Amino acid sequence: MAREPMGLPTGVEFAGQSVRIRFTWNGQRRCETLPYPQTPKGIKAAAELRANVTSLIKHGVLDDQRYAELFPNSTYANYSATPRFGEYAQEWLNSREIVAGTRKNYLGSLNLYWMPYLAMLPIDSITSVMLRKVVANTEWPTPGVKRAAIQRLTTVFGTAVKDGLINRNPVESIELPVKAKKPIDPFTVGEANQIIDHLYKTLTHSMRIYAAYFEFAFYTGMRPSEIAALRWEEVDKEKRLVNVCRIVADYKIEERTKTRNGRQVMLNSRALHAIEQAELLAKQRALPSRRKRTESTYVFPPTKNFEFIQQSSVTDKHFQAALTELGIRARRQYNCRHTYATMCLMAGMNPAFIATQLGHSVQMLLSTYARWINSSTDWGELGKLENSLIGTKLVQTETVPL
Repeated sequence: MAREPMGLPTGVEFAGQSVRIRFTWNGQRRCETLPYPQTPKGIKAAAELRANVTSLIKHGVLDDQRYAELFPNSTYANYSATPRFGEYAQEWLNSREIVAGTRKNYLGSLNLYWMPYLAMLPIDSITSVMLRKVVANTEWPTPGVKRAAIQRLTTVFGTAVKDGLINRNPVESIELPVKAKKPIDPFTVGEANQIIDHLYKTLTHSMRIYAAYFEFAFYTGMRPSEIAALRWEEVDKEKRLVNVCRIVADYKIEERTKTRNGRQVMLNSRALHAIEQAELLAKQRALPSRRKRTESTYVFPPTKNFEFIQQSSVTDKHFQAALTELGIRARRQYNCRHTYATMCLMAGMNPAFIATQLGHSVQMLLSTYARWINSSTDWGELGKLENSLIGTKLVQTETVPL
């Protein structure tokens, strides 16, 4: 065993057959044994490493990751080879090609419900048990918010599995609240026509655009965000078609639909009438006698300030006022879409055609509007069974021996 020489550099000492250095970091005394021989060359390397470490500490740039790189066999190092959840989630969100509104929703959900507990943890150290405790200890505003937050976390960890950072998704065993469906509460055809007639009678001048808006909504079934974003260039009156290819989301025009699939909607006579009314109002606004105003490229522009309808409250105040004055039960204006769907179904139209017009899958259409499918012919269907039963009775009568 080599003897410990006199006059070793500050903070350098021998430990068994190795060389050890001492220093203080974050108020704690640290002692790290190095794989250097007890030779002048090994002592010099240890002294230089200690000097580097103390310099990093002095300038405040030594962190867990750097510490682990300097001392890979250290008992103090707590850095994981995988990133911390906060770092990974931010990089994951930055890399996604999603619209601003979706990005905002993800960011808000992650920051509010998951970052306070998980941000500083290595992503491979997070377990299902840990997440279940977070879920149990969180006061969720609604089951819907809870469901969305868990689903977003599932997506983050699902990507970490694909990236090879973890072997399984710890969120998969977390139970989701049952998804509550918003009630389907359509208007009758009579109520729809009452509302439209009332709006045309009571709204004057440029305000009549909202009457045309709701006639179009009731008789095309297009989503409010799609109607608000409809431009004249997408309207073909001769072919009686409109091209649905954009929406309004978070006060901005997005060049996509909700399902990301564009579609063409065929215009019936009532929808075409609404387009003609909107066209007439556009011509009136463009008259030289009118105050100078930028001509809108949108079919249903708001009457003040903005080029296109940015939020549902703009139209909803006129809609709800009409319901109140007519004594019709209050409902969301989104039920205009449901009204069109149920009118088509009760008229016996092909479900595949209706689904295409609404931008639904056939399965979604059938599950959403099951109550209204063939409702007008249900008694006719039952009649088929009655006829069958009568025929059976006759056969039985004829075969009974006298």
